[in-house]
This record gives sequence, C-alpha cells and structure tokens, in this order.
Amino acid sequence: MRRTRILWLAFAGCLAVLLTAMAAVSAIALRLDRAERHAHARAAAEEKIRLALWRMDSALLPLVVRESARPYFVYEPFHPLGMAYTWRYRQLAINEVLVPSALLTFSSPDVRVHFQLDENARLTSPQAPTGNQLDLASDGYVTGPQVDEAAARLAELGRLIDRQTLRSLLPAPAPATATRPIALRPGKADEQLPRQQMVAEENVDRLRAQGRGRGFTRDEITSLLNSTNIIARYEANKSAQYQQDVTFNPAVTPAPVAAGQMRPCWIGEALLLARRVNVDGAERIQGCRLHWPHIRETLLADVGDLLPEARLVPGASDADANDAYVLATLPVRLVPGTVPRDLSAARSPVPLSLLIAWACVLTGAAAVAVVLARTVRLSERRGAFVSAVTHELRTPLTTFRLYADMLAGGMVSDEQKRTRYLHRLRDEADRLTHLVENVLAYARLAGPRSTAHTESVRLGDLLARGRERLEALAQRADMRLVVEADEAAENASVRCNASAVEQVLLNLVDNACKYARPAEDRRIHLRAVLDGASAALTVRDHGPGIGPAERRRLFAAFRKSAHEAAHSAPGIGLGLALSRRLARTMGADLGYTPPPDGPGAAFTLALPLDTAP
Repeated sequence: MRRTRILWLAFAGCLAVLLTAMAAVSAIALRLDRAERHAHARAAAEEKIRLALWRMDSALLPLVVRESARPYFVYEPFHPLGMAYTWRYRQLAINEVLVPSALLTFSSPDVRVHFQLDENARLTSPQAPTGNQLDLASDGYVTGPQVDEAAARLAELGRLIDRQTLRSLLPAPAPATATRPIALRPGKADEQLPRQQMVAEENVDRLRAQGRGRGFTRDEITSLLNSTNIIARYEANKSAQYQQDVTFNPAVTPAPVAAGQMRPCWIGEALLLARRVNVDGAERIQGCRLHWPHIRETLLADVGDLLPEARLVPGASDADANDAYVLATLPVRLVPGTVPRDLSAARSPVPLSLLIAWACVLTGAAAVAVVLARTVRLSERRGAFVSAVTHELRTPLTTFRLYADMLAGGMVSDEQKRTRYLHRLRDEADRLTHLVENVLAYARLAGPRSTAHTESVRLGDLLARGRERLEALAQRADMRLVVEADEAAENASVRCNASAVEQVLLNLVDNACKYARPAEDRRIHLRAVLDGASAALTVRDHGPGIGPAERRRLFAAFRKSAHEAAHSAPGIGLGLALSRRLARTMGADLGYTPPPDGPGAAFTLALPLDTAP
C-alpha cells in the first residue's frame, strides 16, 4: 500500500511539473501571439492611414500645382498682350492691346476666389474687376452676378486677412531676375498672333530651362494667346470700340520678377494658397482662398472605404511637420477614428494549436494514469492472488500431510476413521483440482479475447449432463440441489459451449455451497426458464446474500486478499470472474439479481436460443 501511495505521489508530482510548464509556455505563447496580432493590427491600420493620406494628397496635388504654376500677371483682370512677362503693373497706354486673365472666367468648386494684395494693403481680384476693366469684362466675358459674387467673396476675405500676418506666414521670394522682352513688329494683330505665340513659347522654355519659371504649362500660355477676341480699349474713347488693326508698343525695359513659393496657410477660418511676388521692387501677395468645406467632403468621400470615421482637423502648423497624420499638401491633420479591422487577418492558429496541445497532454496524462492504475491494480491483484493461492494451497496441503502421516504411520486403526480420512483427502484433492482448473481457465481467457466454439444443445440435455456432478458437490456440503425446469424450457435449444456452461454452473453451485453453509434452508435451486430470445439458468441459495458494497467488485478477478481468504469461505475470488468471461466468450452473459422473495443470492446465466430451423 505504501509503495502504491509513493507511486501515485510521484506521478502527481511529475504531472504537476508538466502542467505548470505547459501553462507557462501557453501563457508566453498567448502573450506573444496577442502582441503579434496587435502589431499586425496596428501595421494594417497604419497602412490604411498612409493609403488614405496618399489618396488625399494625390487628389490635392493637381490643385496646388495648378495654382503654384500661375504667372504673376494673371492676377490682374487684363494685361497687355505683347508684354506678358515684361509688364510692371504700370499705367496702361491707350494703344496697348489687352487680353483677359485666365482667372477672369475661372471657376472651380475647390476655389472660392483669387486675390492680390499689394504693398498698400489694397485687396483686388482678377474675378472682380473694377473701373474700366469692369466694362471690358462685361463685354462678353463675365456677367454682373458673377462679378458681384466674386466681389462679395473678396470682401468677406478682406475682413479675415491682415497683410502683415499673412506676409509673415509666407516665404520670401528668391532674388529677382530680369526676363527677356518680347519685340513685336508693327502690324495687324491677327498677323502678329502666331509669331507672338511662338516667341512666348520660346520665352517660357527658356525661363523653365533657367529655373526661373513657376511651372506653368504650355497649354495655359497657348490658350491665353489664342484668344479669338482682342480688345482694344482707349481710356479717352468711352465707347469701347473694337480695333482690328492695332499697333503694338515697342520693346520696353525688362521687368525684374521674383515669385516666392506658393504655400497653404490658415487665416482664421479661411484656408489660403498664397505667395509673395516681387516685381520691380514692389511686393504683392497673390493666391486664392480654397473652398475648405467642399474639399473636406470630397477628401473624406475618397477615403470612406478605408476610414469611415475619419475627420480632417484644420489648423496644423509648422510644429506639426513631423506629424505623420498631417497632409503634405495642406496644413490639415487627419484624425482616422476607429480603423476597421480585417477579421480574416485577426484569426490566429496559436489558440487552436495550444488547445490541441493541451488536449494531447491531458489525454496522455489520462492514458498514463489509466495504465498506472491498471498496473497498480494488476500488481495488487497478483499480490492478492499469490497470497490467496498460498493460503488456499497451504490448507489442503497441510491436511494431505497430516492425514498421510497418520495413515502411513498406522496411527488410525479404526476402519471408519480411515474411510473418513480418505474421503477428506479426496475432497481436498477435488478442491485443489477445481482451484487449478479455474486458474488455468482464467489464464487462457486473460489473453486476446476469443470466441468459444458453440453448438445447438437441447436445454434439458444440458441440465442432465452436469446434474450428477452438481448434486454430488451439494451433497458434500450437506446441501441439496433442486432442479426446476418446465417442459417448454427443457425442449428449447440454445447456442452454447456445453463444457463452458457446465463449468459456470459448477462455480455457481460451489459458491452457493461455501457461502450459504450457515443457512437453515439447505436447498440450492437451479431454475431454467425461457425469457424472450434467451433461456435463463438461475442458481439461487438461501444464505445471507451479498451486500451492496460487495456487488461493485463481485465479478472482479482475485478480489480476495489473504486476510479475506482466511476469514471467509475458501477460495481466491476467481470463480465469478471466470464464469462471466466464459459466458461472454460464447455469446451469453452472467449477472447477479437479488431474490425477490427472501434472503440469499441469485446468479442468472442467459443463453441465446437457437433460432435456426
């Protein structure tokens, strides 16, 4: 018992160490997996945010580039045709040919108004001409409501911006450089236009090659110079007659021009794109006010599939330049909100793998525990078997030795005693034979389970075959065997092994003789009845019966220890276990049923009926 306890304690200790290590490994694996999944989720969210920023910057870039590429002279409603890059914002001569600015009729949902702020803080717009230029603009270019709307937007902007504040937010222009003048020959305007366009294009190419241009496109210059209506306006002639034959001014002194970088900035609630331009030493601020609500809604719609809860917060400053969520094109910060997670990427095989590992470990521990329990039980049964067999062998051997010595020494002179002693020796020999037969039979059945050979036997013949031996066994125990079987039961045929049935009945009757010996009713009943598809052979005695505690291990092999064998009926507790195995090898079954009409024990052997014709 002590060795068994030590064995179980060792197993429990090893299992505790294993489970502790497994729990630690599982905790570390889950923590690392959780950290990895969080890292993947953060990386996926950052990737979506970067993609959203890229989309918004890509959508804004054409707007910023287009505004940055505009030449300085387009911020006046009209400018001289032949001196686009040499005009110094001087007073126009009467005979100069004017063309409308590209911004005069410009319209975009992203831009509210273009403006120019001169050194005297005078705010003008090419879309809101005044004075004589308003009369020119009204002649087929813009309508009165359009000018009024632009003027209202310009007035609203004038209430928001301050020249000094805006100037401090913009970088200073590079040192001014003079551009080459465009010399035109006197002649008709329609004849001069192709040559003028060619010269302008050459001038643009040269400016761009020298790095002095603002990145404006050839198409803008071409569309500007290909205007079909050339308006000649004389200040002295208020009738504004169109002139088909005009003489261009000769070349003038080149105008030094320096334009700064176009930069976005916030002035209050107004989002501006503005730059500082220096022409002939006079500095102007040019730019446009962007339509921020429309731009914001457009940008958020573009990234709605990536960041459905995103917001754009205005007012980012230079201090936020290193903020990864600030747009590169506008001083606006992206607030991504809750980034949707990819559910397919959120699943991890680690929990399932750990679950399988735990199942394997627990299954293995259970298997080891079962094997250990069976090994311990087998060891205990073997010990009990050796102890019980030793006791069971010692008693008849002692009797053999004693009686043999007495008979051999002539110590028994009475013939009746000699006969009684010889009968006792024969009984002990039968007892030893029965014990050895049971042990050998159990040993044969303890190996791989096999099926016994069965045949069809008449139940009456089966009872008659072992009846004499069973009655003799009962008589030796001073008991009487009573066989009860009706005609239907005796004539029924069963599938069984006759030798196995005889041995089972012999074990049952032998147990009844041993355990019902103190009973007043000395009968042992062997009853045969038909029960559905089987024939039931019941062996019942009138002894003390079997208690509930003993019933749980009634059919266990070697259930008797040496102490139990010494203080109970003879035997090693193998008969019932052997009988049940014999019954099941031939397709039958053996069970215990308490008698309903009094004390005692009843065992029923159920044999299948032979249904073959």
